[in-house]
Amino acid sequence: MIRVAIVDDQAMVRAGFRLIVQSQKDMQVAGEAADGQEANDLVRRERPDVVLMDIRMPRVDGIEATRQVAGITRVVILTTFELDEYVFDALAAGASAFLLKAAPPEDLIRAIRVVAEGDALLAPSVTRKLIEEFAKRPEPASRMPKELSSLTEREREVLREVAGGFTNNEIAQRLHVSETTVKTHVAHLLDKLGLRDRVQAVILAYEAGLVG
Repeated sequence: MIRVAIVDDQAMVRAGFRLIVQSQKDMQVAGEAADGQEANDLVRRERPDVVLMDIRMPRVDGIEATRQVAGITRVVILTTFELDEYVFDALAAGASAFLLKAAPPEDLIRAIRVVAEGDALLAPSVTRKLIEEFAKRPEPASRMPKELSSLTEREREVLREVAGGFTNNEIAQRLHVSETTVKTHVAHLLDKLGLRDRVQAVILAYEAGLVG
């Protein structure tokens, strides 16, 4: 059973998400919160598997709340605007997925399942925004973690593809290998680098100057 916490300052929005979550036999609502402070308390009390987190809320916003709870649970960021200026900050704070509130219910259900299984969900448009964000910054300091040296050449290649915003299926086609092989490479490189998911892999690849 996937336990889901819902965090949004609008009661009607929370009610809508609650209905969607409760419509699934393998999901249940672990609680609701109206701001980031309540979210922090809720997560520490209930230990949900996934949190649906709004960005813009009173008292403590979704970014700070994500930073506070990312080590305990997995966070799906929900926002009204695809071009939300806070998307990068939220992902950098530890969110595992980003979704528009206007997305179809099936997209939300898929995001919850993907994140609950330990993966990350980055829409291509969001990955492009991450890339654009790095492109606007000064040259990276090439923070090259010593763990990078433990990667095989193929794993480095896959890491560059992940940072380019390609899905496992697309990477498989580009590298002429099976999708299963790509998944294995991704799992290995995340483990070697001590990363939680693809979001962190994208950030590290840019900070290390592997792509640009």
